[in-house]
Amino acid sequence: MRAAPRFRDLPVTLRVPLVMAGLMVLLGFLASQSVLSALGRVQDARLSETARLHVEGLSVALGPSVLRQDVWEVYDILDRARSAYDGQRLLLSIVADERGRILAATDPRRAPVGEAVVGFEVNAVPPDAIRMTGDSTLRVMAPLLFQGRQIGQIVTELDVTDLLTERRNVSMWLLFGNAAATAVLAFGGWLAVARILRPVGTLVLAMDDSQGAPRPISEADIPRGDPGLSRLILTYNRMTTAVESRAEAERRLAKRERFVSLGRLSSSLAHEVNNPLGGLLNAADTIRTYSDRPEVVRQSAELMLRGLSHLRDVTRAILDENRLDRIGQALRREDMEDLRLLFEPEVSSRAQSLNWKVEAGLDELARFPAAPLRQVVLNLLLNAGAAAGQNGIVGLSVAAEQDSLAIEITDSGPGLGQADLDRLLASGPLPPGGGVGLRLVHDLVSGLGGEIQHERKDARTHVRVTLPMKDSSDA
Repeated sequence: MRAAPRFRDLPVTLRVPLVMAGLMVLLGFLASQSVLSALGRVQDARLSETARLHVEGLSVALGPSVLRQDVWEVYDILDRARSAYDGQRLLLSIVADERGRILAATDPRRAPVGEAVVGFEVNAVPPDAIRMTGDSTLRVMAPLLFQGRQIGQIVTELDVTDLLTERRNVSMWLLFGNAAATAVLAFGGWLAVARILRPVGTLVLAMDDSQGAPRPISEADIPRGDPGLSRLILTYNRMTTAVESRAEAERRLAKRERFVSLGRLSSSLAHEVNNPLGGLLNAADTIRTYSDRPEVVRQSAELMLRGLSHLRDVTRAILDENRLDRIGQALRREDMEDLRLLFEPEVSSRAQSLNWKVEAGLDELARFPAAPLRQVVLNLLLNAGAAAGQNGIVGLSVAAEQDSLAIEITDSGPGLGQADLDRLLASGPLPPGGGVGLRLVHDLVSGLGGEIQHERKDARTHVRVTLPMKDSSDA
C-alpha cells in the first residue's frame, strides 16, 4: 500500500494554500466563539431582565392577595400576567405561601393547590443568575415580598426555544460563512502562489531540459516586478555562462594535456632508448678495442644483452599496453649497475664526480618493479647532471629503511627553480612546454605510493624519494 505523502513533500503551490486554509479555520473558530459568546451574553441579559421584571411585577400585584390568602384573586392576577406575555416565553408561574404550599398556578393540573413547591425548585435560579444552558425551559425562583417582608415564593418557567434557534442559526451561518471564506481565500492563495512561483517553474524546466548543459533563461521570462526572483534567475544565467566557460576551458585543458602526455611518452622513450643505445655503443666499442681480452668481451656482451633485453621490454610494453609500469620485472642490483654504466658517459663529458652508493640488498630491491624505478632514478640523475654543470658533483644513495626504500639524488648545482619544483612536487595541471621528466618522476612515484621531498642544504640540492616496502609478489 502506497504511503500518503508528507506535508513537507507537497509542492509549495499546495502547501501555502493549505497553510492559509488552516489559519483561516483557526481564525474562523476564534471569531465564531467570540460572536457566540457575545450573543450568549446578550441573550442572558435579555432573559435576566425579562425574569426580573416579571417577578417584580407579580410581587407588587400579588402581595395583598397572598397576604389575605385570596386564591381566586391570585389566579386572576396570574391569568392577566400570562395574557400580557401573549403566551410567549412564560410557560408556568407558581405562587406559594410562606409555608411553601402552592396557592395558585397558571397550570393547576401541573401544580395543584396545596402541594409543596419544593418539586418545582429543582434547577431554579434567581432572576439575576439565569443563563442559557442549552435546555429549552429555564426556571426562575424569587421571594414574594410585601412591605419589606417575605410572604411567599414565585417560581416561573420560561420557554427559550426561540433563543436556542437563534443561536443555532447564527452558528450555522458562521460555519458556512467561514467555510466559504476559507475555500475562496485558499483558492485565491493557490492562484497567487502559482503566479508568483511561475518564474521558479520556468527555472526548474530550464534546468530539467538542460540534460547536463544548463541553458540560460530568456529576458522575456524574467519577472521584472519581483526583484528577488529576478536576481535569482540572473544569477542562474550567470552560472550557466560560467559553466559553459568552464567546460570550454576543460576542453582546452584536455587538449593541452594530450600534448603533455605525448611529450611525457616521447621523453620516456628518448631516455629508455637513447641511453641504452649509448651504453650498447660503448660496449661495442669496448669489444672492438679489447677483442683480445675475453673477460672484457664477456662483460661487454652481458651489458649489451641486458640493454637489448630492456629495449625489447620497452617495445613490448608500448605495443601491449602503452605503459611502462606493467613490464612485470622486479628490480635487481644489475639494474642499478646498468644505470651507472648508462650515466657515466654524461658524467665523463662534464668532468663531474659521481658518488654512487647502493646499500639496499637483493631482497629489498626485489620488492619493487624495475621499469618505473629505473625511469625515476635515470630522470633524476639526468636532471642532477645537467644542474651540476661542468666539474660538478652528483651523488646517488639507495638504502633500505624500516618499511621503505629511500633513494636520494644530490647535485652541486644552483638548485631547482619554482617551475621545476611545481613539476616535481605538485599534482595540478601544467601548461605545455618545458621538460616533462620531472613530472614523469612525480607521476611514477605517486603510482608506487611513495613521496618526494626536496631540500637545499650545504650548497647542494637533495631530492629524496621514499617508497613503501611491499611484498615481493607485488613487484
